[in-house]
Amino acid sequence: MIKLMDKWRITNHLLKHSSKLLFDRRLSANSHNSVFRSALECSESLVKRGFGNASTIRYRCFGSEATKFERNAAFSTLNSEDVSYFKELLGEKSVIQDEDVLLAANEDWMRKYRGSSKLLLQPRTTNEVSQILKYCNSRLLAVVPQGGNTGLVGGSVPVFDEVIINMGSMNNIITFDKGSGVLVCEAGCILENLVSFLDDHGFIMPLDLGAKGSCQIGGNVSTNAGGLRLVRYGSLHGNVLGLEAVLANGDVIDMLGTLRKDNTGYDLKHLFIGSEGSLGIVTKVSIHTPPKLSSVNLAFLACKDYFSCQKLLREAKRKLGEILSAFEFLDNQSMDL
Repeated sequence: MIKLMDKWRITNHLLKHSSKLLFDRRLSANSHNSVFRSALECSESLVKRGFGNASTIRYRCFGSEATKFERNAAFSTLNSEDVSYFKELLGEKSVIQDEDVLLAANEDWMRKYRGSSKLLLQPRTTNEVSQILKYCNSRLLAVVPQGGNTGLVGGSVPVFDEVIINMGSMNNIITFDKGSGVLVCEAGCILENLVSFLDDHGFIMPLDLGAKGSCQIGGNVSTNAGGLRLVRYGSLHGNVLGLEAVLANGDVIDMLGTLRKDNTGYDLKHLFIGSEGSLGIVTKVSIHTPPKLSSVNLAFLACKDYFSCQKLLREAKRKLGEILSAFEFLDNQSMDL
């Protein structure tokens, strides 16, 4: 019980202090265009079980009514000197102030969330990301990391006037080892491009998404994207072998390991997988890719109710075992579309 509470306190401390980083702006909503966001209220309750000394921490989350937030006055406002610094650092072409480009970057693809950023930066190297964050941290300029901007919850768009750091220019494949199937690439690589690259070498990505034509691997890792192949290959927590990330103060953390079995010290990469940029910006990823399948078979079956679907899934797992790659359910309304 004592060890469990210690782990909970450490985790709570990390989350509490990481919320002070410049990445975490999700507690605000856009007052300029009266966009309201649904806040998430989480109540924590420690539940003691009557089985010896076993105890668990249970989290219950409830969606609250839409709430309007104001911009945090502690953050600075962008000025011409800031823009001049970024142009000197990145070059004119990588500092975007064009209204048409910013309009797309300020809005998610479902047009549910909209920010009012006046500046979009396109770094090409980890060092440039580091210099950007170091400067923004010293100036108290809020930032938002952005990949392909394909998310459904507005996590990649500004809330107010944050500086957008788009990772699309960091799109190089660094290395690929055919013996181990380990791919090392930059965070801005589009998922479909990685799929095509691996296909030429007889391998596949362990995740497949409907948005693969525009989503980026850094965003996939930062959101712990699952996709169609999760049943067979698991989540990115199991497939990502290492990563490189830049913290809010500009410090670079190199965790870009390529070993599948590495039990040396803390495995800090798991803190960044699924953190949605709240702890740092992922700049490079090392991921294990499985060999391409020799054949793929697809079965389209009709079930009379949801319980029949569950029974079918159990039987498929039992009979097909590890060769089952995906299992999807569509109701009548989805079919009619």
